[in-house]
Amino acid sequence: MFQRTFFRQAQAAKSALSVRVTSTTPLAVRRTSQLQPQLQTIRPIVRQPAYRFYSTENKSEGAPNSEAKENEAAEDSAEEALRKELEKKQKEIVDLKDKYVRSVADFLNLQERTKRDMENARNFAIQRFAIDLLESIDNFDRALLAVPREKLDATLTEHNKDMLDLVDGLKMTQNILMNTLQKHGLERFDPSEPAEDGKPQKFDPNYHEATFMTKAEGKEDGEIIHTQTKGFKLNGRVLRAAKVGVVKNN
Repeated sequence: MFQRTFFRQAQAAKSALSVRVTSTTPLAVRRTSQLQPQLQTIRPIVRQPAYRFYSTENKSEGAPNSEAKENEAAEDSAEEALRKELEKKQKEIVDLKDKYVRSVADFLNLQERTKRDMENARNFAIQRFAIDLLESIDNFDRALLAVPREKLDATLTEHNKDMLDLVDGLKMTQNILMNTLQKHGLERFDPSEPAEDGKPQKFDPNYHEATFMTKAEGKEDGEIIHTQTKGFKLNGRVLRAAKVGVVKNN
């Protein structure tokens, strides 16, 4: 009985060990063993011939491409026309701007010239009248020079009193006339008077007219020694040059 029991235990252990070995076999090995009958039935892969596929897009779109090219050419020509038109307008703008600037400059110059002409007309309006009076003013000087200086002494006899009154009247008339003309810009200048530095005036062709030249000891060349007629200026412009005598030693 003991042997029978031992034999049963050995059989049970053997069966348990077989179950454990079966359960520990990898799943992939078991699946491969299961698929082996099926793999034997699969046919080998045969290489199929390669096929080439050609696009028919160019052949089918030939007409649309030509139309697109025509449209593009038309657009280019239109763009070129617009560009030329734009350049033309820009040139016109530059030309008009130049004309406008020139017109403004001409107008400003005209204003300045008109203003200057008006000032000259106002300053020299009495020029002809003053020129006509110069001879009368010179006659005052001639009349005063006609009376000898010794007869103008008030200490002389009483019969010279009338002469003195006449000379005084001429001087007063001359002074009033010159003051009136001076208010309108007419001035008289005498080259025989000393200059600002006290020296004799030198000959200046802008203000003087030499009527004769002579030698004079102690004088420098170009000095004025005699004034034949005094000069006149109207608003700074020489109306008549003074007629003078000039020293010329050499």
